[in-house]
Order: sequence, then C-alpha cells, then structure tokens
Amino acid sequence: MTTALKTTKRIQAIDVMRGITMAWMILVNNPGSRNVFAPLRHAAWNGLTPTDLAFPFFMFIMGVSMCFSLRKYEGNRKAANIKIFRRAVLIYVIGVALGCVGKLINGTFTFEGIRILGVLQRLAIVYLFGALLYQYVPKKWHLPLAAVILVVYITILQCFGGYVYSPENIVARIDVGLLGASHIIGENGEGGRFPFEPEGILSTLPCLAHILFGAFVGRLIMNMEDDREKVRRIAVFGAVLLFAGFLLQWLDPINKKLWTSTFVLVTCGSASLLLALLLELLDVNGKGRGLDFFKVFGTNALFAYILSSLMGIPLGRLGIHDFLMRSVLEPAFGLKGGALAYSLLYILLIWIILNPLYKKKIYIRL
Repeated sequence: MTTALKTTKRIQAIDVMRGITMAWMILVNNPGSRNVFAPLRHAAWNGLTPTDLAFPFFMFIMGVSMCFSLRKYEGNRKAANIKIFRRAVLIYVIGVALGCVGKLINGTFTFEGIRILGVLQRLAIVYLFGALLYQYVPKKWHLPLAAVILVVYITILQCFGGYVYSPENIVARIDVGLLGASHIIGENGEGGRFPFEPEGILSTLPCLAHILFGAFVGRLIMNMEDDREKVRRIAVFGAVLLFAGFLLQWLDPINKKLWTSTFVLVTCGSASLLLALLLELLDVNGKGRGLDFFKVFGTNALFAYILSSLMGIPLGRLGIHDFLMRSVLEPAFGLKGGALAYSLLYILLIWIILNPLYKKKIYIRL
C-alpha cells in the first residue's frame, strides 16, 4: 500500500530538479575564463555534451510545472490567459533587457545591435504558445501533436538544407530575413563568420514538444494515485523517448543549436528519467535530504537566472573576478581548474543571496 503524493503541496522532486538544472545553467554560463573542461562546453554542431542538457531540462520542467500552476484556473480560461500573456511578456522583456545591460554599462549599446531572441526570450515564447496549446488542445492529443511537430521539423530541415553549417542553413536564413543580421549572434563556419541565432525562430517550433512532453508527465504526477506506478510510467516514458532519439539520429542528427527533433527526444527522455528518480527518492521514500541545497534555486529559478546574469557585472568592474582568477584560483588549481572553481564559487554566492528567501518561503513570481 502506498501513500499518494500530496499534489496540493509542492512536489520536492520538481523543485530539486528545477534547482539542479538552474545551478548547472549558472555554472556553465559563468566560467572564470574561456579555459574550461570539455563537458562544460556546448557541442560545436552535431553531438551532445552535459552542458547541452541544462536549457532543455529547464524547458521540460517548465511544462511539468505548468500543469500545477494552471490547475487553479480550470473553468476560467480568461483569467488563465491573462496570467499566461502577462508572464510571457514580462519574461521576454527581461530577457531583452538583460542582453542590453552589459552593453549599456560598457558604452557599446546600439538599437541596431539588440538581440531580439535569446534564452529568456525563447522561454517566454515557448511558455506562451505551450500554455495555450495545453489549454485549448484536448489532453489526449498532446502527445500526437508533439510527434507531429517533431516530424514536421525534421521534414523542413531535410527538404530545405537545415543541417548545413553555413549561412545557407534554412534556420539561419529565416532569422536573417525576419530579424536582420545585426540582431543575431554569429557562428564561425568554414567560409568565415556568419549570422546564426541558436534560439532562432524556426528552431523554437520543436521546443513546443518539450512543453507537451513535460505537461504529460505533470499530469501523471497530478492524476495517478499509485506512487510506484506513477514513477514507473514516467521512467518508461523517458526510456522510450531516449531510445527513439538515439535511434533516429542517423536521419536527424542530435544538435542543440538547431534544436533538432532527436535533441528534443533525447533531452526530454533524460529529463523524465531524472525526474522519476527524484520522485522515487524524495517524494515516495522521503530520502535525499542532501539535495535540499538545490531547492534554494528551484523555488526561485527565474530570479536566480536573472541574478546570476547581473552579478558578474559588479564582480568584473570591482576587479574581484580578476583578483580571484589571477591571484588565487589559477595558481591553486590551474587554468581549467581555476575556471571551474570560480563557477562553483559563483553558484555559492547566488545560493547565499537566495537562501534567506527560501527560508522565509518567499517565492518571486514572474
């Protein structure tokens, strides 16, 4: 006999997984220097590194969490839509603003150089359309719809030169045509540097599958009573997605910058397996107290990301970064070890700032 998870309360596994993901994002986004270990770099093109898992994991867990946040609006779609649009616009605006802050301080800001898309901007867009799909598409069609989206995206890439590493890539051409080259970051191909947006317009399409897959898992957590069966189904679901992703990579290479369909399958499969493990450990068996460290990030994840994006500015301008790297960390741990040590200290700094909020159960909502 099992005791059903209390879905009226916070599910520990969701907070911990979100926190692990956010801590990992902060670590890889804030190295002490460019001399980092290979697993802390994104794959140059095709392939997958541990670093490539952070962003899609966060997007997946956003789909899981969305089930709980929208549940209170059942029967009141107008109120739900207001919340969805407000949150999406706020996240998008903050994303654009974060990209401008550093340039404003350094005196290099121009309106022509504003990056229209980016990490938070993609989260905002995917949340907006994913939440609307979740509300208006019958639940039984969510997984088939996700499959259709991934098949359509594979077809587009196959038929219109979507895998070439050059300006002729369909993903790059759409972004340049609609956004303008000055609003896009670049890639260094064989023919020289060319505009390429890793959070581009077309490559945002398959991200909707992350929300739909995450929502499917979220509904399993909410609606199933048997905890063991719940964990088993999530684990099986994750294993199927993971296997399918690796099986199909001969047709559709795993590629984060293109956000290929196999990338979606592999990362959502991996995320499901991790969540199943955490559910079993934390919410079913009541163990894993050592993972409480990550709840500090998980309960205020977006605020943690924003804070981590801004904290580097004063550390740099006050000379703290250079002092730590040149006088302490690199002499003690070497170039790559020093860069990693700085990232870990950076995570600890953000945790120290957020911990009082966690203890007082203050959750900053966007």
